[in-house]
Amino acid sequence: MAKKDKKGGSGSRLKKKAVAQQLVDLFNEFPEKEYDVKDLFAHFKASNHPAKMIVMDALNDLVLDDYVTSDGQGHYRNAVRSNVMEGTFVRKRNGRNSFVPDDGGKSILVCERNSLHALDGDRVRVTMLARRAGHTREAEVTEILERANDTFVGQLQVERGYGFLVTESRSLANDIFIPKDKLNGGQNGDKAVVKIIEWPSDSKSPIGKVVDILGKQGENNAEMHAILAQYGLPYTYPEKVEKAAEKLSPDITPEEIARREDFREVTTFTIDPHDAKDFDDALSIRQLQKGLWEVGVHIADVSHYVKEGDIIDKEAVKRATSVYLVDRTIPMLPERLCNFICSLRPDEEKLAYSTIFHINDKGEIKDWHLAHTVIKSNRRFTYEEVQTILERNGVASEADLNLPGEHPEPLPAGAEPEGEYAAELIQLDKFAKILRAKRFKNGSIGFDRSEVRFEVDEKGHPISTYVKVAKDANKLVEEFMLLANRSVAQMIAVVPRGRKPKVFVYRIHDVPDPEKMEKLSGFVARFGYKIRTEGTKTEVSKSLNRLLSDIKGKKEEEVVEMVALRAMMKARYSTHNIGHYGLMFDYYTHFTSPIRRYPDTMVHRLLTRYAEGGRSVSQTKYEDLCEHASNMEQLAATAERASIKYKQVEFMADRIGQEFDGTVSGVTEFGLYVEITENSCEGMVPLRLLLDDYYEFDERNFCLVGRRYRKRYSLGDKVRIRVERANLERRQLDFALVGDEGGDIKPEKAAKGGGAPVPPPEAKKAKGGKKNYAKKNKRPRAGRAKRAAK
Repeated sequence: MAKKDKKGGSGSRLKKKAVAQQLVDLFNEFPEKEYDVKDLFAHFKASNHPAKMIVMDALNDLVLDDYVTSDGQGHYRNAVRSNVMEGTFVRKRNGRNSFVPDDGGKSILVCERNSLHALDGDRVRVTMLARRAGHTREAEVTEILERANDTFVGQLQVERGYGFLVTESRSLANDIFIPKDKLNGGQNGDKAVVKIIEWPSDSKSPIGKVVDILGKQGENNAEMHAILAQYGLPYTYPEKVEKAAEKLSPDITPEEIARREDFREVTTFTIDPHDAKDFDDALSIRQLQKGLWEVGVHIADVSHYVKEGDIIDKEAVKRATSVYLVDRTIPMLPERLCNFICSLRPDEEKLAYSTIFHINDKGEIKDWHLAHTVIKSNRRFTYEEVQTILERNGVASEADLNLPGEHPEPLPAGAEPEGEYAAELIQLDKFAKILRAKRFKNGSIGFDRSEVRFEVDEKGHPISTYVKVAKDANKLVEEFMLLANRSVAQMIAVVPRGRKPKVFVYRIHDVPDPEKMEKLSGFVARFGYKIRTEGTKTEVSKSLNRLLSDIKGKKEEEVVEMVALRAMMKARYSTHNIGHYGLMFDYYTHFTSPIRRYPDTMVHRLLTRYAEGGRSVSQTKYEDLCEHASNMEQLAATAERASIKYKQVEFMADRIGQEFDGTVSGVTEFGLYVEITENSCEGMVPLRLLLDDYYEFDERNFCLVGRRYRKRYSLGDKVRIRVERANLERRQLDFALVGDEGGDIKPEKAAKGGGAPVPPPEAKKAKGGKKNYAKKNKRPRAGRAKRAAK
């Protein structure tokens, strides 16, 4: 065991080779035991960052060498392999496919000849092949247990008697062959969805049939539908479901009103984006007595109209969420429901499920209750309208007033509130700011990242960009939605001692991955910041908040926020409550958006059932629904990002050859990602275009370093780029570097052979001076650099 340093830790005295051997011995001694990375730090008395990184490096090497398995969340155990295993097949275009075992161990190589034509994501059974000395482990697929996906999207190339689907999918090495009788009317150049129906063992190409024609390549509708089809998301609504929705009556009977709390005479309004059509939440406010207010958070009562198990509900379960692409919304519910019957439109009586809070002037919740209600919204506000009212009345935050753009002249001090429902909005804003301050005092983490949005013309072509920033108006609504969600979850989860809470749907967020937090700590140290990686949840979260506050306005702000986000776990749905780490809530759910999220509808039904004295539901059934909803949420987010990326490429395709200032937003072994300052579009500077040196990827420090001249490109560096290519099919932008903040070399000049790089300072000290140094360290030939980059 290593000796302690002065600070009580093993520090740099730990040697990776010795640590690795001790780890092997430890895992061999207790082959069935699972170790948390924190336990392993304690085992080696690794109490400082360098010592922890040595332990982590040794662990990573053992995982790569297949001695140890990791679940990716900081847990390790001995890698116990059998000759026959089951797991997931991962297909690659280059034929170097892989098999990921169910036990979460290291992936195993499966060459194309041993793949049994398994497709990407298939569940398969494999047999391990005998390992050859000096070679990686290999497996052979012996059975395909379950197909994950057998449909692909691409462009049709049609000849006289047959066709091919040319796809950009990274999981297919060959195009899909389509016989003439399976073309389904598809023409050359059509964007199509093709299903694989056969893959003969002696054929390189699978055989497929066209199941849908999306339109001509390059047409906006065809491309947006192609993105949805690529991720298995629906792009049309079943006619029979829409017909079922048409039969639903929007009328509210006197008997139904009598069963509910009546808020029709209480001041109520909705606040939504300017282009929203489905209004699923509204706020009401009235003063009960001096110093005491009633605030209602009213949510569209979807479960009143959509009954569990009916045809509309089954479609909603399948979709699980609405999908928001750049230029359209693919709704979870039929349009008649989401935009008309359920939507809390102004001057219309609507059914709602509401949380009613009594709040004093200090912003303290004195009591609250849950109720089915009937409401009538007085006004439909946009976020921009509310923001203008807050700024005009002098209550907007200083941060908002410092943002670029036009701001209204504030009223003189002591003036009466100006604007529709200004007094009510000002009071709600005051409460929201108190609630927000308390939340952050308790450790809630504040990621307020801006989002890029596009203005598109009538054909869907992007004509300009703008940045969506959360201001006071957005935060006002957010705080009351958080309050409603938390209150509802707590009502079900907190029960008298000795009683078991009934099954419920929670929105959970696990603590950060310890390994990623250690990497984050090492990364921010490069910029002079510190962060806690150990301690209570609150201590760590407050440390993270201090970091996010310290980087505000600094050049490294975007980069550090991005790396910090990567250290966070993804929020998901579950019946097993572990709390929400990001919000620092012990209990949290989703109650406030049943029009666009199915878990919220599930929550409404459970609340109604339990309020009526119903028994607890099947946990297995609801956990499966939670897992499905979480998966669909991730798919929808991926599709949204793909649509944004497509529009970025389409937008920049009109600007080929133009130069822009940007920031290095990502570093990989393939090159640099650069985000343009002016419009936030992101593209890559491929490694093949950095010809002034041979660059190596430093994964730990997120940078590329020139082997000879030590030039470094890191996250956050300011650079100037030229737009070189815009590939809409692959949704890729290629940039060329034409300058950087260092100013010591222009890569394009070096690539053309004009001007050698300035020798580094050590050249002066070298024997023989600069001349001899240059002779020993000749610049690599362009051809060699190109081959190395490939």
